[in-house]
Amino acid sequence: MPRTSMFAELDQIQSDALSEIAGIDSDAALEDVRVRFLGKKGRVTAASAGMRDVAPEQKPAMGQKLNEVRTAITEALEVKAEALTAARDAAAYAGIDVTLPGRPLPKGSLHPLTHVLDKAVSVLRRMGFAIADGPEIETEWHCFDALNTPADHPARNESDTFYFENGKLLRTHTSSVQIRTMETEVPPIRIIAPGSAFRRDEIDATHLSAFHQLEGLYVDTRVTLADLKGTLEFFFREMFGNETELRFRPHFFPFTEPSFEVDLKFHAAGRESKWIEIAGCGMVDPNVFAAVGKTRGDAAYDPEKISGFAFGMGLDRLAMITYGIPDLRLLIENDVRFLRQFA
Repeated sequence: MPRTSMFAELDQIQSDALSEIAGIDSDAALEDVRVRFLGKKGRVTAASAGMRDVAPEQKPAMGQKLNEVRTAITEALEVKAEALTAARDAAAYAGIDVTLPGRPLPKGSLHPLTHVLDKAVSVLRRMGFAIADGPEIETEWHCFDALNTPADHPARNESDTFYFENGKLLRTHTSSVQIRTMETEVPPIRIIAPGSAFRRDEIDATHLSAFHQLEGLYVDTRVTLADLKGTLEFFFREMFGNETELRFRPHFFPFTEPSFEVDLKFHAAGRESKWIEIAGCGMVDPNVFAAVGKTRGDAAYDPEKISGFAFGMGLDRLAMITYGIPDLRLLIENDVRFLRQFA
């Protein structure tokens, strides 16, 4: 192809492209022009194919011209794209008075359960307890067998526990974390296990089917019932004040012996004060240590040489007492009018 003819063609392509781009008013039309001029079958691409017919001494100049045309069209497309975007933005903001004061955004806050959990963990961390964690979907061994719970215990019935078809279950307490911790660590152990637990309880003012627990375990060579009582009394008085009234009642749990339930005098606004069960506790049953030792295959948890205490409490109940909430269901209904009180 003669040099002058190809130069003229490239000038015409550039002129046509710039003319069309100047009149474009939409992104779709802009893309159409880009494809027609710069696409695989576009006019610039077709013109560049003619380079094979150009004399060798003319190719450098012709290649430079091709690049100039391609660059000019590309830059024009980019400028038009920016102009179209600016026009859309201007249309979107049309009629907005930027001098008006902004609308205030409502303040968010942590859920009352989170407030209580943070405070409880802070108190127990000061007492030397470390945080441990475990799965919410558990095996029967970790949730029941290792905790000295016999096969005919009511808690293992499907009317009390959520089972899966594969035999696993939603943990009914975070005591399973205590077992998992003892499987992997040797005494002394001082841990707390906060987390969700699940039971087929009928939902009412003081019970939920999905609730939050905080359990603790302390194992060493000379742990006594006095250590347990002192720990819980200090904890609850740090949580609720020095005037907090507590009582320990003998009870039965498969995994502790002796066992106790801890009651606290509950004061709710407009209601008569009453005792409410707040925690379960006791000295770790030797059978629990024996089960862990059998799994570990060593004598790290020899019941003749070590002792320990365990406790568990509902964080939902702690929130009830902390804020004087009369009904646990308020904590799960997500009513903003209720939650706003804690902002």
